[in-house]
Amino acid sequence: MAVNSYKDDEHSSTASNRETVQRLLRYLLAYKKQIILVMCIMAYCSAVALVNPLFMEAAIDTFIANQDMKGLMALILAAIGVNVIGVILVRIRMLTMAGVCNKILLTIRQELYTHIQTLDFHFFDSRPSGKILSRIIGDINSLKDVLNNFVTTLVPDAVIVVAVLVIMLIKSPVLALASLVMTPVLAAMIFAIQYFGHKKWVTFRKKSSNLNAYIHEDVSGIRIIQSFTAEEETRETFSELVKEHRVSFKEAVRITDAFNSSIDFCWGFGTIAMYFVAIKYLGIDKSQIGLLIAFSSYSNMFWRPIMNLSNFYNQLITNIAGAERVFEILDTPSEITDGNSIGTMPEIKGEVTFDHVTFSYDEKVNILDDVSFTIKPGETIALVGPTGAGKTTIVSLVSRFYDVQKGKVLIDGVDVRDVSIESLRGQMGIMTQDSFLFTGTIKDNIRYGKLDATDEEIIEAAKAVNAHDFIMQLKDGYDTKLSERGGGLSIGQKQLLAFARTMVSMPKILVLDEATSSIDTQTEILVQKGIEALLKGRTSFVVAHRLSTIRKADRIFVIDDGHIKEAGNHEELMAKKGAYYNLYQAQFAEMRSA
Repeated sequence: MAVNSYKDDEHSSTASNRETVQRLLRYLLAYKKQIILVMCIMAYCSAVALVNPLFMEAAIDTFIANQDMKGLMALILAAIGVNVIGVILVRIRMLTMAGVCNKILLTIRQELYTHIQTLDFHFFDSRPSGKILSRIIGDINSLKDVLNNFVTTLVPDAVIVVAVLVIMLIKSPVLALASLVMTPVLAAMIFAIQYFGHKKWVTFRKKSSNLNAYIHEDVSGIRIIQSFTAEEETRETFSELVKEHRVSFKEAVRITDAFNSSIDFCWGFGTIAMYFVAIKYLGIDKSQIGLLIAFSSYSNMFWRPIMNLSNFYNQLITNIAGAERVFEILDTPSEITDGNSIGTMPEIKGEVTFDHVTFSYDEKVNILDDVSFTIKPGETIALVGPTGAGKTTIVSLVSRFYDVQKGKVLIDGVDVRDVSIESLRGQMGIMTQDSFLFTGTIKDNIRYGKLDATDEEIIEAAKAVNAHDFIMQLKDGYDTKLSERGGGLSIGQKQLLAFARTMVSMPKILVLDEATSSIDTQTEILVQKGIEALLKGRTSFVVAHRLSTIRKADRIFVIDDGHIKEAGNHEELMAKKGAYYNLYQAQFAEMRSA
């Protein structure tokens, strides 16, 4: 498998970093009380941090210099008291913010998952499931520290920087300017690092998504890989993707790590400048040692928050790419939606009409071209024809998995676009050749077709498709637990369970899309008996490759090149000796030769 198949194929977000951050912070507004509590705690802790150097200055220059031990002890007790309260409040702050951030991540993840479920097939056709999984898990997890540190780092440290700057300028403008002489240089460095760093982290997120998508697909298709002894090729592809992932991470980290080095350099240079000015030009003597120590502490208090803010900014540009990718999906509209003036689909009787329908997946090549037909309630219609002719497209349009570009699809005279998707699909049963089973019991899998189905209804549906006997032969019967995709069951058994799941809903319109393609001949005979009873009285579409399975259909449509080439029952079409006759004869000859 070529690694090029997993190159970046995602649209880059057009939103600015500022817009993305503002959107993230809106989630914090839902927890105003908790945020106000945390901000009050941070205000207290910041005040304590600002007053601690003053405690030190007063202790040295006032109480120790004057040998006032009583006053010194009172000052020490006061300092201990306010700092112990600060430690307790910090613990409360940490627990509060952890709870808020976890709830916000849960909200975002739920919104994303819910939105993905509303998206149409076009969205899933263009994205590997591994990339979608990467958004729901990895990208959302990366937002936790950003949300937490915005409240606990950005706001309080920004306040401390301003407060310290004011105090330093009041105490000694000359020393303040000496300490901050490198600030303009630091600002220029931060701007350059942010500009290039964000691009690198966007690339890293995409490489992570590519790697996740490949691993997901590789694990899902492990049987095919081992069957064709393609392990070596997949290892090479994996190694290439891992290499790209590692290189993109190193490039991103190399740039963003320059933050700390830049601040260390500016901090050190500013500290040297402060001491040089204090000693060389201001002539600070031993009577002002407390002032110099306090000023040195304030200098550290200025640069330490700058370091924290730079780390936060570093973290922000690291994870903002994840937020952009999450919001990119949340902003992706579904092409198949309920309109504003949508109605509810009445109980379906079963008449289906295609009124001059034209449809294309890419708006370039028409899969269906001006197709018209009407199906009476209770009719069974078989759709046959070559691969890619449009058979599955027809049943997908009936179920409104896609919308037509021209014409109308009507059920009982109602345009399917004029009713809610839920009220439409809730009355339809759709069975495809992919008999996907979920992790859980057999009973749970069948009940998925009708969530409020009773045990009796589940057993009745299983009996109708002749699945009951093999289920009862299992150790735990209907309570047998299945692994992902029904591991441990034969293909035929999976298909029978999928049939039961579809049939338990007692649909008004039934769609069988290559539903018996994976069943052996003996099992097919059992299933056909159940299908015949269930098709009776229901409008049904049967897409079939094996023509022997649709001989009893009321009408057979031969689909080719976007049109219905022939229509009629088996006997009528065989008598015409046209396209259907040729298909049937070719398949019959193939079976005889086999």
